[in-house]
Amino acid sequence: MLLEFRVRNYRSIRDEQVLTLIASSDKELADTHLAPTGLKAAAHALRSAVVYGPNASGKSSLLRALDYLRAVVAESATVIQPGQTYNVQPFKLDPASAQQPTEFEITFLLAGVRHQYAFSMTAQRIVNESLLVYRSSKPTQLFNRQHVDGDVYDYEFSTYLSGPRKVWQESTRPNSLFLSMAAQLNSEQLGPVFNWIVRNIVFLPAGASVLPDFTTALLTTAEGRASIRDFLSTADISIADVQAVSHKGMHTQFVMSASGVQQASQEERELLLPVFEHSTPKGSAKFELHDESEGTQRLYGLIAPVLDCLREGRVLVVDELDSSLHTLLVRRLIAMFQTPELNPHGAQLIFSTHDTSLLDHTLFRRDQIWFTEKDADQATHLYPLTDFSPRKQEAWERGYLAGRYGAVPFFADWPASAKAKAR
Repeated sequence: MLLEFRVRNYRSIRDEQVLTLIASSDKELADTHLAPTGLKAAAHALRSAVVYGPNASGKSSLLRALDYLRAVVAESATVIQPGQTYNVQPFKLDPASAQQPTEFEITFLLAGVRHQYAFSMTAQRIVNESLLVYRSSKPTQLFNRQHVDGDVYDYEFSTYLSGPRKVWQESTRPNSLFLSMAAQLNSEQLGPVFNWIVRNIVFLPAGASVLPDFTTALLTTAEGRASIRDFLSTADISIADVQAVSHKGMHTQFVMSASGVQQASQEERELLLPVFEHSTPKGSAKFELHDESEGTQRLYGLIAPVLDCLREGRVLVVDELDSSLHTLLVRRLIAMFQTPELNPHGAQLIFSTHDTSLLDHTLFRRDQIWFTEKDADQATHLYPLTDFSPRKQEAWERGYLAGRYGAVPFFADWPASAKAKAR
């Protein structure tokens, strides 16, 4: 369960920004929208959070930062080669920031214990890295790694970290994370931390089509087919049934040769394709996925990630969740995460949207709503609705569109030349 995420100097984010999913003391919708943590200092976590803001305000930068953290943890010890640089993007509109490291920190629950993992990096190296574990009110720092000079690092280890720490240290390259390397070398304590970050954060970027293959794979079992059929029927998109049909087709695979040239290879193989049955009083017909609407295609691709996150208690991060989806369908997806019977393992949904109709007291608590906007330096600032202490029955949508909470575009008058042309 994700409790907090911090990021500094990443894309449009210059200063440290904090997204917290620790619930406030507000009792509103507590039975459905909150998940117990077992912690005294943070008794409940939010099951969902939404981010609003004008175009180019930094919503995507925030959500991408969380996925970038996950990707570096996943790939630094295996995919990244010695001497290879990262495509990390610091804030470029400030010369000082452009030369500083990018910083990430994530706080989450693992086996009921609060973990706080952080690292900073440049394109060339990891600058520092640390892991705190809160088995009591006082944290234990399992390890701390700090860049000194060149390829030299200073390491500090807790006596609670067992295993061949010297071997892990010597195996960790300047451009790899100690956590990732220790996990690859079978650390029993750090492996679960690595796995939580890599497997529990699922990111769906804006504008990218969600691959349908994962959902189609569910159709191969009776249970999976039933879950997909139920999902589609509750969405009210007139699909009576769906099944996977085997089809021979050419599978194209791109590989990199030893000389560094990308080559394509093709082979014929069996492919699974979804087929949808639509029924009316006058008859029925079957359609392939490409015959369905763009909204149905996107919804179909979302089914597997949503069901997987609900089943495994993962964190689903979606940039522009409302893209090609009807408002009521988006509400339905949000409600799935905020229904304890459907979400017994504390799965969480974090998403951005421009759909202001979702600013509804029946759908969200005040501490679930966040905004992004840029200052005069074009740096992103993230802040919650609770900063404005809104009344419980305040019309959030009306207040947001009126600019009461900021994070809305402001338009200048049309220039005189444009008005003259229009006449």
